[in-house]
Amino acid sequence: MKLAIVTAYPPSKVTLNEYAYHLVKQFRQKEAVTELILLTDKTEGAKDIQFTEQGCKITVKECWSFNSYKNIFLVTKAINNTKPDAVLFNLQFMKFGDKKIAAALGLMLPLVCKLKKIPNIVLLHNILEEVDLGSAGFTSNKLMQKIYGFIGTNLTRLILQADTVAVTMQKYVNILEIKYLAPNVKLIPHGTFEIAAEPSYRLPKGPMQIMTFGKFGSYKKVEGMIEAVELVRAKTGLDLEVVIAGTDNPNVPGYLAKVQEDYKHVPQVRFTGYVEEHEVPTLFNESAVVVFPYTSTTGSSGVLHQAGSYGKAVVMPDLGDLALLVQDEGYGGEFFDPTSVESLASAIEAILTNEAYRVKLSKINYNAATAHPMSQIAEMYLETFSDIITKKTTENAVHLKSTMTR
Repeated sequence: MKLAIVTAYPPSKVTLNEYAYHLVKQFRQKEAVTELILLTDKTEGAKDIQFTEQGCKITVKECWSFNSYKNIFLVTKAINNTKPDAVLFNLQFMKFGDKKIAAALGLMLPLVCKLKKIPNIVLLHNILEEVDLGSAGFTSNKLMQKIYGFIGTNLTRLILQADTVAVTMQKYVNILEIKYLAPNVKLIPHGTFEIAAEPSYRLPKGPMQIMTFGKFGSYKKVEGMIEAVELVRAKTGLDLEVVIAGTDNPNVPGYLAKVQEDYKHVPQVRFTGYVEEHEVPTLFNESAVVVFPYTSTTGSSGVLHQAGSYGKAVVMPDLGDLALLVQDEGYGGEFFDPTSVESLASAIEAILTNEAYRVKLSKINYNAATAHPMSQIAEMYLETFSDIITKKTTENAVHLKSTMTR
């Protein structure tokens, strides 16, 4: 199979690029895939396709740009030129832009593939029905929220024109089937990027690191985390370092620089900036606990799966999709009220002051993460493509037979 993937890809700063990297890493090792065609956003640096494992040929076509109104035409042209056997879209609603028209035009691409009779799957990482638009930083205006809801419903109907829409949580399947009467929705778990050998669960010497990882400024805010660690320090006397790993959310440029300036008086707060893929293992392995300082959630959490794969205890807000992941996939953590710094401090303290509890949570999360390796997830997509192709072949044969007998 000559498989095309429409996605952002490292060193892109557009969301979901890390997920694409790990999916590509697994697809290229599958015998069923003869060539991977990456239809990616344009970046200044070269795409990261230097894998140590042997695999199929990878062709990179940088053919779209964030917020460009031309993306639908440019990606379609790239598909026409490369002639893939199947296309996988790695999407969320703001994948092609944070401007409404640019985003909507990009989301029409699955329909384009269907009209061209190219087997296609949309991997949809979130659905607007499960996003708190105010907390997530979209809008707090009630009228605008209704408008966003109307737009989101119609964009969802557009996306559902794909042959199959894969979502990462069972709740999403239920909503899409009930609200949209969609017969083509399938649950394919998020998966875990890297499955490391089971760790020792011992912490390195030096200050205990309280780490958070992601793109910050919208619904991921770090001020409360810094203040919570200050409270834990004052109460326990523990030697603690705050590690804020990642960059600004593209919609909130300058956020982390302002936080760094506002909290420069707080000792042992480290801002790593963008984290390269090869730096990720060290980042997690040196952490005592991984914190999710979220005010809302917008989909299954890749960071939670990463934390689990490195055997880390986590502190999570008791809301939305994170709470569901604990229920559905068996993760564990200490929960806190996202509106309370004191609640977050208590959750961090509960783990750092109880070694047995920290290790227990770490083991629970490692076992949950290892249940769905990315190799298994890639295989599920290939099986789904095989089902789509078989169905199309059968339908074409029936149509041809019907035409010939007229």
